[in-house]
Amino acid sequence: MKKLLAAFVLLPFIGQAQNTDSLSIRRIADEMLTNGKAFENLRHLTKKIGGRLAGSPQMVKAENWGLSTLRQSGADTVYFQECLVPHWVRGGADQATVISVDDRKQRRLLDVLALGNSMGSGKKGVTAEVVAVASFDELEKRKDEVKGKIVFYNYPFNPTYVVPALAYRESGIYRAAGPSRAAKYGAVGVIVRSMSEGTNNHPHTGATRYNDSFPKIPAVAVGLEDADYLWQTCKGGRKVYVSFTTNGHFLPDTTGHNVIAELKGSDGSNDFITVGGHLDSWDVNEGAHDDGAGIVQTIEVLRTLKALGYKPKKTLRFVLFANEENGTRGGLKYAEQAKAKNEHHVLAIESDEGGFTPRGFGFTVGSDTLEKIRPWVKLLVPYGVYEFTAGGGGTDIGPLNKTLNTPLAGLVPDNQRYFDLHHARNDVFEAVNKRELLLGAINMAALIYLVDKYGLSL
Repeated sequence: MKKLLAAFVLLPFIGQAQNTDSLSIRRIADEMLTNGKAFENLRHLTKKIGGRLAGSPQMVKAENWGLSTLRQSGADTVYFQECLVPHWVRGGADQATVISVDDRKQRRLLDVLALGNSMGSGKKGVTAEVVAVASFDELEKRKDEVKGKIVFYNYPFNPTYVVPALAYRESGIYRAAGPSRAAKYGAVGVIVRSMSEGTNNHPHTGATRYNDSFPKIPAVAVGLEDADYLWQTCKGGRKVYVSFTTNGHFLPDTTGHNVIAELKGSDGSNDFITVGGHLDSWDVNEGAHDDGAGIVQTIEVLRTLKALGYKPKKTLRFVLFANEENGTRGGLKYAEQAKAKNEHHVLAIESDEGGFTPRGFGFTVGSDTLEKIRPWVKLLVPYGVYEFTAGGGGTDIGPLNKTLNTPLAGLVPDNQRYFDLHHARNDVFEAVNKRELLLGAINMAALIYLVDKYGLSL
């Protein structure tokens, strides 16, 4: 009975708190939707700077732009955090051609992109018969056929997954490990079906990881229409020869930077809430959704909180991470420095799934904590978010969790269109909707406000 009476006594206070929070989040939303700078910041990042691969001149420009823009947005302090980053360059146009089918000459061009971190083919290129396989299991069964050949992995997205990210996770292993798995059996090159279910022929690049136990053979991703053509042409044991040329190579590691801004906390603690995205992108596009969107949303959260005169209890740290695409050096350095300084990170939030309409947040927290914060969803429903799910974060903030056991959150937009653009040449400014982009930033700011006010232990 005492517990029941206590609950009745607390109800008015809970209701009052929720009303206050609702009004505070409404102010955040009104400020962003009326005065938001995210869309114009994205226009500058994509159109004036462009693709921003680690080590490139464009990445240096992006870092300086980020430093200036964070400062202009009202940060208490802004600084670079230096880290060494890999410097892979594409080195020229990637080309591939089907040159013969069953000894009959052909000249069918294939739209390809070298996989990131892959080694070039040399000036003469690679010319060999194609062994087309649907999976690693088929590769194992046909391993005796592979020596001296080009292996073509045709592993498509599983269309039955309602969440395309699950299909990407499943097929991504062929891009990451496919070249070395084929080299193990003597392959001289690899072609990978692009990690997409798009309705165009744009190839999608992305990083591969070589196993040092095997030769580092050249590898390309092929557009989906050309992948279907190649698969059909190879059927029935036909002899299909392909020639391709790539020029990728590594230069020595170079200096990169996480770009960091802070709004100082008022409680005098060593507690931080981190929010960010990755500033780098692939070299073949403008990196608008991946991850220009997350960058400008992060900056917009800072600008809005400052514009509203918000005084955080915990120090809010806004991080534009370096080198997510082909090394994760920025995230690793950030976690390393946080540990060295004995910082306590209450939560780290990342936006790296595109600038589409927000649907939820994924959390890497204890199950009890997730259940306790689920009532916050009601406050975010007006702005598109309707669920908190278990599992989430981001590549850049993952090292914080591993090093310091920091709770993580990742913004989850509607990603039905994301993998039409991801790592492809059509990931450009024009593919981003202003309203969707701002709604994502609103929800990020709202989550920061709630965590800063209530913490996660509740």
